Amino acid sequence: MRRDMRITKEPLVMIIPMIDIMLFLLVFFMISTIYMVQTNTVQVALPQAAAAKMETRPNIVPITVTQRGDVLFDKDELPNQEIEQKVRDALAADADTVFVLRGDAQADYEDVVHVLDILKRAGTRHVSIATETKR
Repeated sequence: MRRDMRITKEPLVMIIPMIDIMLFLLVFFMISTIYMVQTNTVQVALPQAAAAKMETRPNIVPITVTQRGDVLFDKDELPNQEIEQKVRDALAADADTVFVLRGDAQADYEDVVHVLDILKRAGTRHVSIATETKR
């Protein structure tokens, strides 16, 4: 049997399944990064605010003030007294570090202001206060 070399079949590029896969990956990564900051921190009851939005910068360090007034830096489980030094170290590594202050709704205002004072003395430029969206 001889082949006719004049008849050639062009390969088909199926782009629809590739678009489906890319959209699935996009949605997966969007959803997985939304909760990244909250899953790496100690759970506290955040106050509610109508204009709450998620911080999306790359280098975010959460600082948590618990109901008892304990201050937890990043993923620490125990209260820390060297908060200012840890803030300075984080700023030395990256000057554009964003510090997210997560104060419990029942925490004393004085404790939250104390942490803000520490952040100011350390020379931070980016501080956000974490809240939950009002329902």
